[in-house]
Parts: sequence; structure tokens; C-alpha cells
Amino acid sequence: MATYQDIVVERRGPTALVTLNRPERMNAYTPRMGAELRDAFWHCDQDDDIRAIVVTGAGRAFCAGAELNREGTTFRPETRAARQAELASEAFRSCHPIAVRKPIIAAINGAAVGVGLTMPLQWDIRLVAEDAKLGFVFVRRGLVPELGSQWILPRLIGFSRAAELMLTGRLFTGQEAAAMGLASRALPAAEVLPAALDLAAEMARECAPVAVALVKRQLWAHLAQSSFAAADATEARWFAWSGAQPDATEGVRAFMEKRPPAWSGSPSRDLPPDVPSLL
Repeated sequence: MATYQDIVVERRGPTALVTLNRPERMNAYTPRMGAELRDAFWHCDQDDDIRAIVVTGAGRAFCAGAELNREGTTFRPETRAARQAELASEAFRSCHPIAVRKPIIAAINGAAVGVGLTMPLQWDIRLVAEDAKLGFVFVRRGLVPELGSQWILPRLIGFSRAAELMLTGRLFTGQEAAAMGLASRALPAAEVLPAALDLAAEMARECAPVAVALVKRQLWAHLAQSSFAAADATEARWFAWSGAQPDATEGVRAFMEKRPPAWSGSPSRDLPPDVPSLL
């Protein structure tokens, strides 16, 4: 995997640990950071030895939002275009996190505001520090939220709560986030990354990678699915398909024989041919 400037990627066995690495700026988001994240996700998606991805922040923050300039032009189209042009000559690949066939776990170890919070909404599981300050602060900067967050957030926590957070832009704590269902767990800050790595290791140890990829695909697809009947039919088709694969036999045998499973399915090669793209 490439060497990056604004992130660091490490292999922890079957887990890829991605660290937002601008601690002196509270890991403020830059176009380069975004391009490097998408490139890292692409490489992780292609590597069947990587079974889960954990993303955290260096230092005391997760991501304090976008890097701002004193002129107030950070979000103007021409400024954003110029920054993207600086990266155009570099060979970054791109993979949207929803399309990644591995679970992406956010280990939100500290403050996460603006894009620092809308990014993890596109990932699959969020663990957060109890005392972390979080916020969709866009309206307080004269902006609207981005990265599909206005679509995702109401589906996670309900319309009224999403409206309160996004229309006020107020800050809230990790404990509140977990109580709302925005995060699955709130923990002491020092325990967030170990818990995320343990969760990733459990998935790699216990779960069939093709089944995980299909479940992730369906969870996201069902968010947009207007018909229960259509969702039920799709799940029935893929349940029947997965039941006919070697991993289903191995999973039952391993359970009955009280031993770890030896999965053989490959997310990059063995998904059913009729799995639709989400994007």
C-alpha cells in the first residue's frame, strides 16, 4: 500500500488501521486527506487478506472538520477546484466507502465536527469517546451538510433528532450520540481504538468474508429500499445462494466440531453475479 502524507495505513493482521495523521491541526480535513482515504479504501477492497478497516485520528481529536483559511474562501468552488487540481497529477484510485466490500469501523477517539462527522456516516460502525465533542456545524458556517449526510442521518436516528442536530448545528457528546443510535457504543477515550480493533479481529476470526460483504451491501441497499417485499425477495435469493456455497458447509462443520472456521470464499472473486452496484 502507498505511503501517504495526511494518513497512515498499518496492517494489524487481517485489519487495516487507517489513522488521520495531522495531529497538530486536530486532523483537519484536506482534499489530499480525502483522496488518500479513497485510495486506501480501494487498496483494502482489492486485498482479500484484509477483512476489516478501522479508521481513527492521531492525537486528541478524530477530525476537527475542514481546514479553514482566514480569508473565508475555504468552501468557494474556485478554491475547492484549485485544491483538487493540485492532486490531479497524482495517481490516486478511488473507492466509495459504501462500495467497499469490507466493514469500515470508525474509532472516533475525540472531537469530530463537520466533515469529521459526515465521513463516518458513510462507514458501517461507529465507536466514540464518551466525552468527544461532535457536531454537524454546517449551518453555523453558512453551509449545508454534505456527503449524503442529510439522507443517511434521518435513517439512522429518525427525522426529528436529525433535524435538531442539522438545523441547529449544536455540539453534542459521544454519550448522546450513542443514546441516539448515531454510534453503537460510547467508551472512555483510551478504550475506543482497542475496542474497534477487537471488533475487527472478531469479524476476521468468526465471520465468512463473502457473507459479510453481502450483508453490508444489503444493509445499505435496504436504507434506500421503499418496498419490504423487494428487500425480502432479495434477501431470500442471496440466502439461498449463500447456503449453496462451501463457506456455509464449513461454517456448520466448524461450529459442530468446535473449531475455528477455515473460510474459502473471496469477496473480490466470489460474490454472486447479480449483486447490483449501490452507486
